[in-house]
Amino acid sequence: MSSIQEYKLFINGEWRTSTSGETIDIISPSNGEIVARVQNGTAEEAIETLQFADKAQKEWKKLPARSRADLLYKLADEIDANTEYLAELLTKEQGKLLKVARFEVAVTASFIRYACEGARRIEGDIIPSDNPNEQIWIQKVPRGVVVAITAWNFPLALAGRKLGPALVAGNTIVIKPTSETPLATLELGNLANKVGIPAGVINILTGPGRAMGNALVESPICKMVTMTGSTPVGQQIARNAAQNLTHVQLELGGKAPFIVFEDADIDAAVDAALHSRFDNCGQVCTCNERMYLHEGIYDAFMEKFIAKTKAIKVGDPMLEDTDMGPKVNAAELKHMEHLVAVSIQEGATVATGGKRPEGAEFEKGFWFEPTVLTNVTQDMTIVHEESFGPILPVLKFKTFDEVIGYANDCEYGLAAMVFTNDMNTIMKCNDELEYGEIYVNRGHGEQHQGFHNGYKLSGSGGEDGKYGFEQYMEKKTFYIRHKA
Repeated sequence: MSSIQEYKLFINGEWRTSTSGETIDIISPSNGEIVARVQNGTAEEAIETLQFADKAQKEWKKLPARSRADLLYKLADEIDANTEYLAELLTKEQGKLLKVARFEVAVTASFIRYACEGARRIEGDIIPSDNPNEQIWIQKVPRGVVVAITAWNFPLALAGRKLGPALVAGNTIVIKPTSETPLATLELGNLANKVGIPAGVINILTGPGRAMGNALVESPICKMVTMTGSTPVGQQIARNAAQNLTHVQLELGGKAPFIVFEDADIDAAVDAALHSRFDNCGQVCTCNERMYLHEGIYDAFMEKFIAKTKAIKVGDPMLEDTDMGPKVNAAELKHMEHLVAVSIQEGATVATGGKRPEGAEFEKGFWFEPTVLTNVTQDMTIVHEESFGPILPVLKFKTFDEVIGYANDCEYGLAAMVFTNDMNTIMKCNDELEYGEIYVNRGHGEQHQGFHNGYKLSGSGGEDGKYGFEQYMEKKTFYIRHKA
């Protein structure tokens, strides 16, 4: 009997086999073996699912927000109760460390609980009218059916990040995870049924973006698209959604600068730079993608940083003492090799890493060494193209204006990291860095009550906190005239 698990489409509270008769193999990044199969859904099934979600939303929005939240609190509890199972699935399908996968499961539940806390904070306004015996009421109401398209790096957490506020606000949702990492997200269907979330409120589809994804986004039933992924895909989604003027929220690529000034705490900066580049094999949108070191501390910093980079243990992500696992797929691995080759051709030096690790355990799967590039100049490809992997270019700078110019010389504007103990420098960075999220004296990692917002080609709309919650609601204005 095959040990490969088979998953179906979760539509209107039921598991269905796609009419396409086709499946997609889910490949383990650690060894290249098939770990599961999912359905290759069709455009027709996407439309049918939207219709079920639309029907369910008519009743779901009638529930008090507190009642919707009560059901979602139960969902969060079930996610926590299944931590080990979900974490192992995440590691098998995405290749992240098991300890990081456990953290992702916890964050998924936490995203949902944070959204539930907002159920009693959906507030409107009463505004005086220019007319006698009249008031203006502005009410926040759900948009309708939300389509959530998630990325492969933190698939379950991204589903929770979108599902929580969408449902608490009174919308229903159709989640389309990527074909690389859909397994843990699909398990949410079973948990939703277990806690009694009504059929059609949560739906989960797998299939190709060009067919199923386009059908979801282009349908007039879809009232909002929330997407996390690459900038080219986000641009295409925005174009497809434009025909219906559908509200679009996009969290896209990044090329975060990590700036260390001369007065910084070098040890703290080294640790943060290490964590912010090689976490999840560098597959984080806010990761340290290019590092700028003041020339006065460059040598001292690099001596410590290179030593710690070489000490990173690459290996089986299921083992507790492993520091870094594999890349997610063969295409991503090829991209790493290409970036290093281009960097060398353009004049950079590989200070450490730069290739697949040696050893029998790395012959299968998609492994790449933690890599640091020196002798890098601002005009090189690696400084501008998102690597989304364990490659870090390092550059020197002399003055504040020079490094701010380097940092802003980028088509992305998601996150930046700054290390300095000078408040004047911090305030000048705040004024001049063209990024939606700036971390000062610490590495990346946003919090639920903040606002995860990108500038330029890093997206639009933003997520998290009260401003992210508002993305999932429309405003309706009433002009109420009464008798004197």
